[in-house]
This record gives sequence, C-alpha cells and structure tokens, in this order.
Amino acid sequence: MILQALYEYYQRKSLDPKSGIAPEGFEWKEIPFIIVIDRDGNFVRLEDTREGEGKKKRGKAYLLPQGEKKASGIKANLLWDGPEYVVGANPRARDDTVQRHAAFIDRFRSAFALSLSNPNVAAMLKFIESDVVPIIEASAADSGCWKELLESNANTTIRVEGAGHNVISEDLADLIDESSDSEATQGICLIRGESDLIPLLNPSIKRVRDAQSSGAALVSFNLPAFRSYGKEQNKNAPIGKKAVFAYTTALNTLLENDTNCFQLGDSTTVYWAKKKDSVFEKQVKSFFFASGKQKDDPDRDALDAKANLLSILSGIPPEEMETGFYILGLSPNAARISVRFWHQDTIGAFCEKMLLHFKDLEIVPPSYDQCRMSLQYLLGSTVRDWKSEDIPPNLAGNVMRSVLEGTPYPETFSNQCLRRVRAERDVSRVHASILKACLNRKYRTSNLKKEKEMTVALDLANTNIGYRLGRLFAVLEKIQEDASPGINATIRDRFYGAASSNPVAVFPQLFKLKNHHLSKIENQGFRIGHEKRLAEIIDGLPTSMPGHLIMDDQARFAIGYYHQRQALFTSNKDINKGESV
Repeated sequence: MILQALYEYYQRKSLDPKSGIAPEGFEWKEIPFIIVIDRDGNFVRLEDTREGEGKKKRGKAYLLPQGEKKASGIKANLLWDGPEYVVGANPRARDDTVQRHAAFIDRFRSAFALSLSNPNVAAMLKFIESDVVPIIEASAADSGCWKELLESNANTTIRVEGAGHNVISEDLADLIDESSDSEATQGICLIRGESDLIPLLNPSIKRVRDAQSSGAALVSFNLPAFRSYGKEQNKNAPIGKKAVFAYTTALNTLLENDTNCFQLGDSTTVYWAKKKDSVFEKQVKSFFFASGKQKDDPDRDALDAKANLLSILSGIPPEEMETGFYILGLSPNAARISVRFWHQDTIGAFCEKMLLHFKDLEIVPPSYDQCRMSLQYLLGSTVRDWKSEDIPPNLAGNVMRSVLEGTPYPETFSNQCLRRVRAERDVSRVHASILKACLNRKYRTSNLKKEKEMTVALDLANTNIGYRLGRLFAVLEKIQEDASPGINATIRDRFYGAASSNPVAVFPQLFKLKNHHLSKIENQGFRIGHEKRLAEIIDGLPTSMPGHLIMDDQARFAIGYYHQRQALFTSNKDINKGESV
C-alpha cells in the first residue's frame, strides 16, 4: 500500500504543470559547474552556477536524465556525471578513469543512436571524444572553477552555446531512446498490474536523516537469504520501470519539501493528502513539529496545538474530511531504509485521533506555561537538554503510531518520562501531561483492572496510594518553603526519587521535619491551613506506609504532586478554567 499510495501521488502531481515534479525518466539535480561548448564541439568556458557563501554554496538544480544507482562497478549517467566520466579527468588518481569515460561515451551513443546527425548531439559527441582536459586546464585555470570541480569531484553537465537552453538535456530530451535495458526483464508489475520491464535495482531514496548521503534503498534484495525461487535482487518484488520511477520520484519530492516533511526523533516523516490543494495538508505539520529548542526559546511552538487544530478544522470544507491522508515514517538501516510507521485514513478520522490525543494530554497549567503540545516538544521533554538525537530509538515511531491509531502509548514513553522527572527532581506541566495521558489511555483501552482516570486538575476524591503520597509530598514541601522563605533547596531536591519509589524509607523522616517546619511558621492561618490539608490527605492513606510503588503508581505520585502544587499556587477560579480547556 505504501508504494501504491506514492505511485498515485506521482500520477496526480505529474498532471499538474505547476507542481515541478520531474517527468518520467528525469530528476532534478544540483549541478555546481557547467561546461559550455560551441556548435562545433569546442570548449568555450566553465560556468559556476553556485549561489550562497562559503560552505552554504549550492549549485543550481536542472532537470536531467535520472542517474544510475552506483553501488559498485562502473555505471555512467546520461548527459551528466563527475569529471572522471564526462571528460576523463583523473583527480583521484584512479586506475579505471579511461573505462569510466568510455562508459559515458557509450551511454551517450546508445541513447542517441538514432539522432547522431542532430547538431547538438554531434557537438557533444565530438567534445567528449576529444582530449579536452588540457584545453580546459589552460582556459579555466585563472577562474579556479576547474580546480574546485576536480577537488569536489562534483557533478557537471554540458551546454551548447546558442542552442537556447540552460543545459543540453533540455535540447535533447525528446531524442533520448533508452528502451533497451540489459539487466531488466519483462514481468507483471505489482503496483500497476501490467506488463513492464522489471529493473534489478531501484533508485535511491535521499534526505533520510543519518542514511547514506548518496541515498538508501527502500526496496532491496542483495543477499541470498532475502531471495526466493532463484530470483535475482528486486525481481523478488517485481515493480515495473514506470512504477519504480513514480514511487521513488514521489518520495524524494516529499522529502525535499519542508511542507510535507519533518524530523521526529530518529524518524524522518513525510505526509500527504490524496486531494490536490488540501487545506489540512498545509497545516498538519504544526501538530507534530516545532523548530528550535523549546526550552531555550519560549517563543517557539507558542500556539496551543489543540487550538490550532480546532481553528484549522473550522476552515476545512466538509467534503475534504473524507479525503484520504497518509503518514510515513522512515529511518536509516545501513544502506537501506526501515519503515518506522505507516498510517492511512481519512482526514476526518485522523483529526478525531488527534483530538483524543490532546484530550488525554490536558492538565491544569501554571500561569506562565504556554501549553505546548507538539509531539516533538513532548518527546524532547523526556531527554536531557531537549536533544532530539538522545530520544531512544523507536520511541518517536511508537508514540506516533499510538497517536494515529488511538492505542495505548508505549510503556517506554512513561518510563522515559519518569526517569527524566527523577533526574531533574521536578514535575513540569509537560511531564505530568505525558504521565496522565499514558495512564488514562492504558486503562481505558485495555482489559486491565479498571482504575480511576487522572483528572485535569486536583482530584480530592482520588484515593490511589501513589496519587495521595504525591499530594502529601507537595504539601510537606510547601510547609518547608513557608517556614524558610527563599530557601535554595527543598525536600524535593533531596528526597523526590526515594519518596516516589520507596515511601517507607523517606516519609517518616519527612514527618519529623514537618513538625519542625510548622513550628517556624509565624502566621497561624498558614499553619492551620497546612494542617487541614495534611489531615485530608492522610485520611485517605492506609495505616502502613508502602515499601515500594509500582511504575504506574510512581506516575500517579508525580501527577498528584503536580496537581497539589498547582492547587497551592492557583486560585479556585483558575483551576476551574484549567478543567475546561
């Protein structure tokens, strides 16, 4: 279904002249340098197409015949390649440069065997069959372009001066004849269901983060263990030449487009709608991704993702809600690409899942919190310094799958969050949101013993031991703060980890400290208020303190602590406002 959806996406884009997607057999390729020749095949000059400064210099992209997948051996591209292939230069002192240049000439002759009399074909053939390296070196030495071309072994192509186009491929596009393919055989394409040539290798998929810079394969069979019935390489999954070009071009186009692509943990994610000009497709990125380090830059991701979704939904035509929507997560695996997740549904169903996700995350926020809820923000909060590269492998993909399918979040999500809470010795709004969402969805959608759902704000009726102890710990901390205003470190900094996992070892000592702290509070109203809160909380605790809290109760401890802290510093009016978010 993945390849079928990509094939359909290419077919739709190819019918739109404004889409800019490459036509069959071509690709957009950055060419830093262009060799200009005259109509007689003589060298004129070397042009630098790059723009930018320093290492940010990028060559201009041109529409060229699709390149070969060069895993090994000698394979020449048509009309463009490195200087070793195009002119026979030898910047890397290779032993096979002559063979590489000969392969480039043979590929050119084969593709234009029926058009050798064309003036542009004749000019280029004469040029590449001549010993032009000394001529170029003598003519282009002053500009420094030739030296840069050799040092970088960059791709180059040719332009015939006066022919009217930027590169020769634009002049000769209609004359290319590559109907023969020695490695391909006829077969039934799995995608189109029609007879077509089945290539042994599929073009590489590029711009998947941490994959090989030259690209990696999505469909690949390179070892005997992966093959069946004696079939070679990709004949084990026969995809016709037309479909291969369509799905690889579609996926590479999506990966190049920032509107349809973002990075979430180790997963490079692309998405698209089945309908042209989808309003939802243009806005969906904000639900998952926000650029920058949110902890250091509070202006990033400032808009509440749920409010953003509701705003977008109000502007989507009703008929678009039935439009198909696809999300694909990819990650590198050596020279190949792994599919982390794949989800297809209607836009309406997808929005329902997102709204449920946001509902599960709702929790009363501090007055200064902007309620950021993008998936990138949630995942970043579980690792040190919000570094996305430290997010555990598979976590981003598993969380994304849970959101898209409405299933329980992975246990690793809540466990990773609890580790971060213990390391920081603090429960932030985002940590409490994650733990609440994980608990509620786990018990709501499973056959486990039904537990009371975690509420948005403080729940005085919740008698769970972990939740009650978390509330108790928050009140004990507030007593200490009122007894010693401006204190640098509280009981949270010393005892949070032990109190949330091994209460019996910590709380007896904290009760002794509590008596000392209460005696130091001069305001009688404060003392009475604290004693009433303690009595209400302790009244719901068992007679004996538990020796250990399971992971779910440790999560409830964190939520209880967070809820109680917000109740201590928030008026009843603000709490009610938080419940209605």
